[in-house]
Amino acid sequence: MPSFEPFQLHTPRMTLRFVETADAAAMFRLFSDPEALRHWSSAPWLDISQAVDNIEQTQRAYLDGSALRLAMALPDGEVIGTATLYAFDRRNHRCEIGYMLARPHWGRRYMQEALAALISHGFGPLELHRIEADIHPDNIASARLLESLHFQVEGHLRERWFVGGEISGSTIYGLLRSDWTTHRVE
Repeated sequence: MPSFEPFQLHTPRMTLRFVETADAAAMFRLFSDPEALRHWSSAPWLDISQAVDNIEQTQRAYLDGSALRLAMALPDGEVIGTATLYAFDRRNHRCEIGYMLARPHWGRRYMQEALAALISHGFGPLELHRIEADIHPDNIASARLLESLHFQVEGHLRERWFVGGEISGSTIYGLLRSDWTTHRVE
């Protein structure tokens, strides 16, 4: 798969950019918050070394083209979240989308802004046909976010994830390029 060369996406309130080694503390804050990870498919991080390891994995994914994780940075440089395209199936022009936002920034529509830019990039330069999302069935905020971006519920998978000794299912959403171009107003 082709590698991802560094680039930035700009929205009215932030810049989406490649994750850097210097982002370890910000990434740890994001992924160590138990409340923010309540509906995530893995447990909260316990040590900054997990952030360092994750950044190294992210940078390898840029090189092998397997994932595109962008840091959501405010004008002052603060990283408040991530938006990711991953699990690329290049032959079928599809991938999955994931995202995380720091709790102090919830409810301000930052994620909608970031995902709109990333989705436009996916359906534009990356030539995707379909983007999928897998969310916890109880994650109402995430469901509303996806639906506001024209994703449609396509199914439910029972007892799919074991996290912290608990099992949960998934709600699967899909977005086609035609859905996006029909409904999206730039």
